[in-house]
Amino acid sequence: MPETFKIIITGQVQGVGFRPLVYGLAKKHQLNGDVSNNEMGVIIHLNASESDTQSFLKELLQNPPVSSIITSHLLELVETRSFENFSIIQSEKVQQINLPLTPDFAVCDDCKSEILDSKNRRYHYPFTTCVNCGPRYSITTKFPFEREHTSMSNFKMCKNCQTEYENPENRRFHSQTNSCHECGISLELVDKSGNSIICDEGNILKKVSHFLSEGHIIAIKNTNGYLLCCDASNSEAITRLRKNKNRPTKPFALLYPDLEMIRSDFKISDEEQKALTSSVAPIVILPFKDSIKQLKTDLIAPNLNHLGVMLPSSALLHLLMTIHKKPVIATSGNLHGSSIISKNKKAKKELKSVADYFLHHNLDVQFPQDDSVMKFSYENQIILRRSRGLAPNYIDYKSQTSERILAMGAHLKSTFAFIPNRQLYVSQYFGNLDSYDVFSRYKHTIDSYFELFKSQPNVILVDKHPQYQSTIFGNELASKLNIKCIKIQHHKAHFASVLGEHELFDSKEKILGVVWDGTGFGDDGMIWGGEFFTYANHQMSRLTNFQTFDWIAADKMSEEPRLSLLSLISEADRETIKSKFTESERKVYTKLLQNNTLKTSSVGRLFDAMSSLLGLIDKTSFEGEAAMLLEKCALDYEKQNYVDFLKDEIYDEIPSKSIIKKAIQLLKNGHSKEAVAASFIFTLAKIIIKVAKENDFKIIACSGGVFQNTTLLNHLQSLTKNSKMKLKINRKLSSNDENISFGQMMYYLEIENRK
Repeated sequence: MPETFKIIITGQVQGVGFRPLVYGLAKKHQLNGDVSNNEMGVIIHLNASESDTQSFLKELLQNPPVSSIITSHLLELVETRSFENFSIIQSEKVQQINLPLTPDFAVCDDCKSEILDSKNRRYHYPFTTCVNCGPRYSITTKFPFEREHTSMSNFKMCKNCQTEYENPENRRFHSQTNSCHECGISLELVDKSGNSIICDEGNILKKVSHFLSEGHIIAIKNTNGYLLCCDASNSEAITRLRKNKNRPTKPFALLYPDLEMIRSDFKISDEEQKALTSSVAPIVILPFKDSIKQLKTDLIAPNLNHLGVMLPSSALLHLLMTIHKKPVIATSGNLHGSSIISKNKKAKKELKSVADYFLHHNLDVQFPQDDSVMKFSYENQIILRRSRGLAPNYIDYKSQTSERILAMGAHLKSTFAFIPNRQLYVSQYFGNLDSYDVFSRYKHTIDSYFELFKSQPNVILVDKHPQYQSTIFGNELASKLNIKCIKIQHHKAHFASVLGEHELFDSKEKILGVVWDGTGFGDDGMIWGGEFFTYANHQMSRLTNFQTFDWIAADKMSEEPRLSLLSLISEADRETIKSKFTESERKVYTKLLQNNTLKTSSVGRLFDAMSSLLGLIDKTSFEGEAAMLLEKCALDYEKQNYVDFLKDEIYDEIPSKSIIKKAIQLLKNGHSKEAVAASFIFTLAKIIIKVAKENDFKIIACSGGVFQNTTLLNHLQSLTKNSKMKLKINRKLSSNDENISFGQMMYYLEIENRK
């Protein structure tokens, strides 16, 4: 009797077609045994010699399923068992798991072809999936990944689907999301009053396309939550959507039918094309061509020259866009500031004042997610929002701690991170926790993770800001569970996130950390945001910072760039911005400046001040608006003879007010606002290089929302390209506050625990 070997494969290996592939490979090698999912990943038993087993394993590792990510494998000889054939074993629900969650995958090319083939039985079936594509994380209820542990358990496979599921030669062999017209998910089209639009299911999407063409707004339930859609060439529809959603100027994302149409309207690189057509199918920020005519770009993204573009992520959207044949607005289905909606009843209740019609379906979405967003700098991927297709795993970190740790993250762009086992999970983006709806979703998802992993933390990490909802909830949870709660400074967490991403904690070189953002509670009780740190030997300390200036009018400061300008401009120049304030406002703010004690070093507010100074914006309607307008203004400057604002200045702390003073001087000397904007961003890059050189740093690690500015990153890439300096930025996570939870985790494990 041949020996029995056991192989354990760990990583992103469930819900990706691993067992069917193993089955086929075993048949090819004529080996008996079985394969199943367990709490660690995929477990394989084989009756074989050691050499045959090694040959089998080598081929498996060289040609795994397309969507899998193998992190480790183990081969061992076990007690001999006799197998008469090779079979796939149905997995039982387990109490404790130790493997990544599988993210959602965009519809694959094979499924796209089937739903457009009139001879195929899935012709026009909008929820067509296979082992290579479809929802995973968004419909997971339990572990391991089996149909009965997902929302698909409500749909019993028909005879034809069951036959496919059991056929080793079929692409849907053991596809847990398998369904069709006969046994699957169904659509319902209703108006905002809840009245059904009578038409057979085969014509529902034609009706939706017709409504879009007529200028209506449709709330469409995708497999990860609702989208609000309207025709991207219809000015009236876009204007009405902005008004109804209370979103006056924030850019809308666009859903395109195909890549060729995107190419005709946008400048697109190979890397951007690769991202658009990947299994993530994110929104990618692209510069549009001057020749673009069909879109109302001034309404879609006011005063900007880039648009967020995506391709259909599901069979439903692919079918709709094949019928509609032109771009549509596709923005998150929510009211401004709230979470993306996934429940039919809630959509009807909360979006009836926004949408004219609703396209519902009856598949439950367990973990709603916004679409992921990214852009590119020097061909490098910059994640702006990490959500559908990317969340919730951080596969590249394997925990060695015995502690179960929950990191609560930040406040505005909230996420949480959780280590319940040997894996690290970083949740999808939630949003601003000031919103009751967002905060409720955040808390509910944390509770869902406790249930999903059958585990609760024994350590909680929070931001130092005492008024962050994440901090307050973290303190409450720690008290309830009677466990320790550790405070970690905001900007140190940002820095730690880059160190963690690039595995730099054991670096023999000292590292310069540059963390620039809008706001964060500093160790001295002031508002930090223009920080330089040094890291070496698992210790981190503040090196220098931008000179502080007055933080006035509380939250208004971050909403009105004119206030940042008022705080930074010299008294001698204050008369030049007199028109930005009423007489009563001037008196109030002048008095505030005289009595103020709260200071900030924020580079985010410095961007705001420059935007106001150049006449771009004085009051914003969404976070980051001023910085986006400033970057657009800088990109309009076609020359490259930049002025370094601080070239001849000697300083320890970076002189924030001198930067504004120099900009005023340049404007008076006849420089265009575009030249000043471009030179300002160039100056910021030069500041980083100067600090690095003066302190003999060879590695520069940058994080914080300011580093979503690709113009700044391009300058840094250029300035370090032919030097010995190495630039490290967030790549797998967003550089904004979404990375704070991960950074808190890294700081605690690699610095706090090393003290």
